[in-house]
Amino acid sequence: MAYTALYRKFRPGEFEDVKGQEHIVTTLKNQIKADRIGHAYLFCGTRGTGKTTVAKIFAKAVNCEHPADGSPCGECASCRAIAAGSSLNVIEIDAASNNGVDNIREIKEEVTYSPTEGRFKVYIIDEVHMLSIGAFNALLKTLEEPPSYVIFILATTEAHKIPITILSRCQRYDFRRISIDTICGRLNDLMEREGVETEEKAIRYVAKAADGSMRDALSLLDQCIAFYLGKKLTYDRVLDVLGAVDTEVFSGLLRKILEKDITGAIGLLEEIVVQGRELGQFVTDFTWYLRNLLLVQSADDMEDVLDISSENLKALKEEAGMVEPDVLMRFIRACSGLSDQIRYSTQKRVLIEIAIIRLCRPAMEQDLSSLLQRIGDLEKKVENGVYPVQMPETAAAGVKAAVSVPQKPKLPEAVPEDVQQIVKNWNLVLGDLSGLIRNYLKHALLSLGSGNELLIVLEDPVAAEFLNDGERLAEITQAIGKNIGKQVAIRIAANESGLPAEEAYADLEQLIQMDIEIEEDVQGGF
Repeated sequence: MAYTALYRKFRPGEFEDVKGQEHIVTTLKNQIKADRIGHAYLFCGTRGTGKTTVAKIFAKAVNCEHPADGSPCGECASCRAIAAGSSLNVIEIDAASNNGVDNIREIKEEVTYSPTEGRFKVYIIDEVHMLSIGAFNALLKTLEEPPSYVIFILATTEAHKIPITILSRCQRYDFRRISIDTICGRLNDLMEREGVETEEKAIRYVAKAADGSMRDALSLLDQCIAFYLGKKLTYDRVLDVLGAVDTEVFSGLLRKILEKDITGAIGLLEEIVVQGRELGQFVTDFTWYLRNLLLVQSADDMEDVLDISSENLKALKEEAGMVEPDVLMRFIRACSGLSDQIRYSTQKRVLIEIAIIRLCRPAMEQDLSSLLQRIGDLEKKVENGVYPVQMPETAAAGVKAAVSVPQKPKLPEAVPEDVQQIVKNWNLVLGDLSGLIRNYLKHALLSLGSGNELLIVLEDPVAAEFLNDGERLAEITQAIGKNIGKQVAIRIAANESGLPAEEAYADLEQLIQMDIEIEEDVQGGF
């Protein structure tokens, strides 16, 4: 007997077996129990989330001779015929290859004939977004007023391509991506039935690689089992089959980049190539690793969001302290751009090597984030007692003569009392903000806007855009109100002057500090 793939062998035959789509299953079962069955349904969602499976179960349930709690019994003649694919009451159509007007006209002619057995004729049109405009128009009238014994179920992964006239005539159900925990539970159950010994970490990696698709998870698992037939499926063996890389390699690569060790970083890439890992997947996984580091820096309660073990979370927290958020964001942007470049490239390795060199040498880049990293590197050297080589006095004098130093902006003569209170209590305001917002505002310059509002200036335009989001702006305003007792208008802007913020904007912290020192001197005089 020919081998049956896991996703076909274990395709759910009743509603209770469908995992991760309880909101849809419950609604359909209630409709069947209450005999409130619609005439047209639209099932939307990504691949492998159960659209066609639920459509077939629904077709069985509406024609079942002995339904139980809205689910098909699976034993009657109608259920067996539909399961075997021999029923004339369930017609499956692939719109990708039957997308013309003539194909839809055939359906319009067929629906005039009532079913010879059972209650309903069910038309399941898969990938319905592939129909032509003419085919959609031909389907429109039939979909609006079909005979009482006809049900249309349209399935698609791209609902935005379906005309609004079709959408308005259907009950729409959105299939969610299935969670990693749900996929893991299903895979563990099926492996027990198959008698395959597996490692929990291996199953979890397969579930994560499936990206919310149960069918993809079963296909990947099938591939891994076939490669190591008769052996225990371990985490390392799954990585071998799928061409993936362990997170320890990403940690080592990040350390090499931060140490500016180009030779070591290229050496790690060489090992990955020799092991036969897929380079596109490697870049994607490394980007996600950097994203996890950034999330760990942003807040303390990220266990549920990251979906990793407590051991890996502890390691991430240690590594997150090694790199500044701005540097991490530069790395993420570089790797995201690299993913697009290597997708269709024949020289993937060369592009990755160039990207690694650029990450190690920010001096090669001219963008703002790279310049900030170079400044940060210089500051660290000065802190460690390593000073730049001084220029000879004659050369330095020539440079001073050749370069015109811009004058610092004048401090405003009068600052509103509310704004002064914010500046004086700025550290308290920062203490009431969440992780990433606080990190960005630590490096901000406080100035006075044209409307006498508090102007918060940031060097990084990405950071300014991030903080100008409605929820984050509200959090900053709320923290200010808490610490000074009133609401004050604020504005967040990026420094686009081409000069350092200290040279382009009046620094209110300097003015407030001068006032404090004057008050102390006056009081001391009395």
